[in-house]
This record gives sequence, structure tokens and C-alpha cells, in this order.
Amino acid sequence: MLIVDDILLSPLHGIGWIVREVHQAAKQEVAGQSEALTAELRELYMLLETGKISEPEYEAREKELLDRLQLLRQRKG
Repeated sequence: MLIVDDILLSPLHGIGWIVREVHQAAKQEVAGQSEALTAELRELYMLLETGKISEPEYEAREKELLDRLQLLRQRKG
């Protein structure tokens, strides 16, 4: 009876594996987006420090990036 159970349940095990893989890929994508936003914030700060953008431009863009980063962290947590 165990072999029959294994044969009948194998599609479910396969679907479970696929779901776990998709979930893992989604987590990695969110982590990648978070790192990209952090890098963009660093680059934005460098632009401000070198005088390539003004303070109001920096603040507007920083707010947008921080909002996106916060949204990602809320979804993650």
C-alpha cells in the first residue's frame, strides 16, 4: 500500500516543491530590490554632495525611495 500511496501523492509533492521554489525566488527578488534601492539612495547622496542635484531635488527623490523601501520591508515582514 505504501508504493501506491507514493505514486498517488507524487503530483502533490511536485506541486509543493514548485510552490516552495517560487516562494524562494520571490524572497530573493524582494531582497534584490531592497539592495538596489539602498544603492540608489547612496548614489543620490553622492550626487547631492558633488553638487549635481539641489537639496529640494534630493529630498523629493529620497522621500520616494524611502517610501518604496518601507513598502518592501512591510511586505517582507
